[in-house]
Amino acid sequence: MEFKRAGFLTKLVVLALLIYMATSLLELRGKIQTVRDQRDGLVQQVTDQELENHQLREAIANSDDPEMLEQVARDRGYVEQGETLFIDVAN
Repeated sequence: MEFKRAGFLTKLVVLALLIYMATSLLELRGKIQTVRDQRDGLVQQVTDQELENHQLREAIANSDDPEMLEQVARDRGYVEQGETLFIDVAN
């Protein structure tokens, strides 16, 4: 059985297909990297949100704790009766 050599047009079509496939592959690799970066950002957001949820759960569970109530009052700027509040205005 004798094989016929490929003609110039056939070689040109195969070359064009190879170039198209290579550029498509490079474009897809770029898209994959972009999606991976987005995924990593979302994973970080989920981790941060889970930490915040855990802190809120602890705050709810300890809502009757006098130390927790005092800490919340201090965070909001409340003072105890008879205390003097000094505000640093130098900064």
